[in-house]
Amino acid sequence: MHRVRPAINYLEREACNASLSRAGEEFVLNFERARLIRLGQGSLADRVEHIAVTEGDGAGFDVRSFEANGGDRFIEVKTTAYGKQVPFFVSQNEVTVSQNYSDHYHLYRVFRFRDDPRLFTLAGTLDCICNLSSIQFVARIA
Repeated sequence: MHRVRPAINYLEREACNASLSRAGEEFVLNFERARLIRLGQGSLADRVEHIAVTEGDGAGFDVRSFEANGGDRFIEVKTTAYGKQVPFFVSQNEVTVSQNYSDHYHLYRVFRFRDDPRLFTLAGTLDCICNLSSIQFVARIA
């Protein structure tokens, strides 16, 4: 007997993920502004920028924030409704940007987002702070 599996609506799933991603980025924007204000850097807090919105997804990071000394902090946000160990996708561009700006690059992992949002941060290149596995290739006819 052949069992029919229900069709998966990938567009709906992607829209849901985009919504979750955007909500996580907004969470980090607020977190960063509050962090800078606590550090007495209100003028820097006013300059925190949602790069994923102002420049698009191709920048290689989602949020531009600052260190207490005014130096750049480039933040890639990865959000999940589940636990902090759930794997996530990164693009080749995100890896490359993390390598090019390793002294300024931070991964913010937002987890348990829907129930009790938490986050932790890691600094440096994605290939050093994460175990990366290739799962997709571009193929061209030879």
